[in-house]
Parts: sequence; C-alpha cells; structure tokens
Amino acid sequence: MTQKLLFTGKTHTTGGRDGATRSSDGFLDLKLAAPHPAAEQLFAAAWSACFIGAIEFTANQRKIALPTTPAVDAEIDLSLGDDGFSLSARLNVSVPGIDAETARALVDAAHQICPYSKATRGNVDVEVTLV
Repeated sequence: MTQKLLFTGKTHTTGGRDGATRSSDGFLDLKLAAPHPAAEQLFAAAWSACFIGAIEFTANQRKIALPTTPAVDAEIDLSLGDDGFSLSARLNVSVPGIDAETARALVDAAHQICPYSKATRGNVDVEVTLV
C-alpha cells in the first residue's frame, strides 16, 4: 500500500516532565512543570483535534452535512500499577444537529480511522461516549 506523507510534527523537549518543549516552527513553546499533566493534556488536545477531523472526513465520505463543528472533551489518565505506568482515555464526543444514530455511526467510524485511535488500539483502555 502506497502512502502519501501529509505532515511531520517536530518538537525538541528537554528536562522531561519538568522541562520545556518547542516545535520546530515555534508554534508550540511550552514550559513543562512536574507534577503538572502537560504531556497528557497535549496528547488529549492532539487526539481531540484528529478525532474531529476523522468525524468530518467520515461525514464528507458519506455525504452527510454537519450543521456545526463536532466537539471532543478528552481525558487522558496516567496511572501507576504493579506493571508500571499506563494510560487510559475517555473521549466524550458531541456531534450537534444530527440524529443520535447517525452521530453514533460517524463517531464509531472516526474511531476506526483516526490515527491516534489506531495508535492506541490494544495498548490503551479507551471509552468513546457520544454526549
């Protein structure tokens, strides 16, 4: 299967959870401070944005007009257990202005094609809720 590269995100991070991160284009320039959950918030923001794009892509493919932009409230948990650190996630998705059955179908399809959902599948406990 041939793939076309669309984007490459580049960052430089120093100091880990108590350091700083900066994107190569300067768009992101953040100080990180432990024990603040900045890494989990950045992951939540990126996944949410990607997930909305996947919903819009799916709606377009199915010729469904979205009356307004979907929204995602993402929650990323960092936990420590007997086997070390792990992540879990909750994506609370709103697709206003369309019926619940159509919205559910779009959300389920988006979860199958979103690159973040694919990357975490089988590795992270994920709950996707239509709100």
